[in-house]
Amino acid sequence: MAAHRKLPQRPFSGLTARTAATLALAGAATATGFDGAAHAEPQLTPAQVKAKVDTLYREAEAATEKYNGAKEKSGTAERRLSALQDEVARRQETLNSARNALGSIAAAQYRDGAMDPAWQLALSSDPDRYLDDAALAERAGDRQAAAVSRVRRQLREIEQLRGAARIELKSLRSRQAELNRQKRTVTGKLDEARQLLARLTPRQRSEVTGAGADAGGPSARASRSAADPRQPLEEAAPAPAPTGRAAAAVAYAYGKLGSPYVWGATGPNAFDCSGLAQAAYRAAGISLPRTTYAQINAGRRVSRSELRPGDLVFFYSGISHVGIYVGNGQMIHAPNPSAPVRVAPIDQMPFAGATRVA
Repeated sequence: MAAHRKLPQRPFSGLTARTAATLALAGAATATGFDGAAHAEPQLTPAQVKAKVDTLYREAEAATEKYNGAKEKSGTAERRLSALQDEVARRQETLNSARNALGSIAAAQYRDGAMDPAWQLALSSDPDRYLDDAALAERAGDRQAAAVSRVRRQLREIEQLRGAARIELKSLRSRQAELNRQKRTVTGKLDEARQLLARLTPRQRSEVTGAGADAGGPSARASRSAADPRQPLEEAAPAPAPTGRAAAAVAYAYGKLGSPYVWGATGPNAFDCSGLAQAAYRAAGISLPRTTYAQINAGRRVSRSELRPGDLVFFYSGISHVGIYVGNGQMIHAPNPSAPVRVAPIDQMPFAGATRVA
């Protein structure tokens, strides 16, 4: 029986326990190391960061134009809804007055009682006068019937207006939902771009964004180096703007050089690309649509070889960017959040078309 007795288990000795713990920690560290290596994010070169940031900015700008369009439509729907609600309130006030008038007539009839006309004629001391009064009462009855008809018509019209208001409210909510979706898209893309740029040194960021060449405002033009993108335009005499309004738009754009890019902004101190175009022509007395894809259809299309200062130039297949042509192959545009309003060559982006609005 003693041969089958189970031997008592002894706790780990200090050495054995320390050895087991060391092995466990080593295994955990090895596993963590492998896992970290498998998920480590590769280090991007400045060129790769630039490529990704440029893509994110293009995607954000496309979403910005959709946001601008949704905001414009949302504002229109809101104004229509407000007008419908005001009209319903006016019609309701008119209806209430008509109802009160009918109520007064009904109360008077109730007080006078309803007597058969034959008995009234028989009991009348002056039958001729009675007949005259009866004819007047009949005409009054006709007017009362017409008043009832008007009230019914007003009720139908108010219900139609309320139905239109319900439809407009549904449209407004849909526009607002689209607005929020595009806002989330824009902010997400811009946040991702900022995170990528934050990995670079200040010098690398300046090289990637090209922001260093555009520091300062228009008052510093005379001291700029030949690398300044404004210089080629100033050294050569550009073709004149075809009209005074086009010249005024170009002058406005020049006055905004160095202004920050802010998506959804239309000035006077910050702009997105279509916001700058809209503000420049608003200053020239011309109303432009809010979005790039609407602005390209706002005037007469011109070819690249026909460009004159003041023409709007558009880029990318989705018509997601716009600049104001200023001559010599140059434009003024609001590029993206990493660069202010600046002069740039129009061949730095895929050309999509141009239009002349003045």
